[in-house]
Amino acid sequence: MQAKNKTIFLFGYGRYDHLYESVSFILAKEFAKNNHTVYYIDYPFTTRDAMRLKNTESYKVRKDAFEGKNDGILSTSIPNLNILIVPPLYSLHFLPEGKIYRTLLRLNDKKIAERINKIIARDNIRDYIFINSWVFHYPNVTQYLHIKPSLKIYHCIDPVIMPYDAKHGVISEDILVKDSDLVVCTSQKLCDEKKKVHPKTFFVSNAADIKHSILATDKNLPEYEGLAQFKKPIIGYFGNIEKRIDYAMLRDVALMNKDKSFVFAGPVEKEYVPGYIDSIDNIHFIGRIPYAQLPNVLKTFDVAIIPFRRYEDSATVFPMKLFEYLGSGKPVVATDFNLDLKNFTGELVPYCSTAEEFSASINNALHNDTGELRQARIDLACQHTWESRAAAFEEIMMNA
Repeated sequence: MQAKNKTIFLFGYGRYDHLYESVSFILAKEFAKNNHTVYYIDYPFTTRDAMRLKNTESYKVRKDAFEGKNDGILSTSIPNLNILIVPPLYSLHFLPEGKIYRTLLRLNDKKIAERINKIIARDNIRDYIFINSWVFHYPNVTQYLHIKPSLKIYHCIDPVIMPYDAKHGVISEDILVKDSDLVVCTSQKLCDEKKKVHPKTFFVSNAADIKHSILATDKNLPEYEGLAQFKKPIIGYFGNIEKRIDYAMLRDVALMNKDKSFVFAGPVEKEYVPGYIDSIDNIHFIGRIPYAQLPNVLKTFDVAIIPFRRYEDSATVFPMKLFEYLGSGKPVVATDFNLDLKNFTGELVPYCSTAEEFSASINNALHNDTGELRQARIDLACQHTWESRAAAFEEIMMNA
C-alpha cells in the first residue's frame, strides 16, 4: 500500500543534472510519479564550488537562484517534481572537527532552511515529510524550519568511511540518525548497525532502472562501437573505478585469462589503481560512458563482473549495477564482498572468494549460458525495480 498525495522535501546527495543519477534523485522521481508533490533539494554548491565551476553549464543554470533573483525553484518535465536550488554555502571542510566548525556549520544549515522556508510559505504548505538522503554533512537543517515536518527520515545509503567524509561526517551522521523519526538503509548490515542507535530503522535495498538495461536484449540495438577494438570475449564492468575494486585479484584473473579482454567503462580514480594494472595488456580502462549508452555497452559484454574487495564495511555495499547487469540478461560474476546479496540472487550469481573461483565462474558463464538462464536473470531483475523500492519506502512512511 502506498501513501498518496504527500508533500515531500527530499534533500539529496546528488545534483539533479549529474551525468549519473543518484539514488536520491531516482527516488524523488518515483515519489513524484506516485502523485506526491516533491521538492528535490539539490546537493549544495559551496562558495569554493561556485568559483571553480562558474564557467560551466551546471553553474549557469543555477546562477539566478544563487544570486537570489528567483525563489530557487527549477521546473522539470516530470509532473509533481520541483528542483530547489539553495545558495552557495560556506566552505568549511578544511576546519578541524570541534566547536568552531559546528558553530559555523549551523550558518550553512540556516541558509538551506531559509530557502526551504520561503517555498513552504509561498506554497502554503502546512504538512510535509522531510527526507535527508545521505546528505550527512548538513545535519541540522530541520531545526531552523519554521513549520516542522510531520516526519523526518534519514536515508542511509553507504557507510561514512572515506577519509574526506569521515572527518566531520561520522559525528554529523550520528546527529542525523538520532534526530530522525525513521532511518531507512540500503543494506542489511547498515540497517543492523543503525538499529543499535535508532530502533525505527528499516531496510530498503537499492534497485535498478530495468526498463533501461533490458534494452540490451533488443536484437536491433547496436553494440557499443567503442568496444569493437577489443578481442572477444569481453569481460566487462560499468561504473566507478575506485577503492572498492580488488585490483590484486583482478590482476590474477586477467593473467589467468589472457585470451579475454577485461574492459572497465567508467571514471577512474587514479589514486586507487596500482601501477601494475597498467602493465597487464588485457585490462582496458575506456573512461566514462554516458548512462544512456549503458544498454549498448552491456550488449557488448559477454560476462559482467563486480570485482569488489572484501573489507570491514564491504557488507554494507549494495551496488545498483547488480540488477542493471541482470536486467540485460548477461551472466554476472561477483566477489563475496557482501554475501547478503545471495539472498536476492540465489544461484544465478556466483560470489567468489579467490581469483581461481572468479576465473572458473567466468569460464563457466561463457561455456554454459543458456536462453533459460538469461530469461531467469531478467525475471529476477524485474522484481527489483525503483518502482518497487519507492513503494516499499512509502509503506514505511505510511505506517510511521
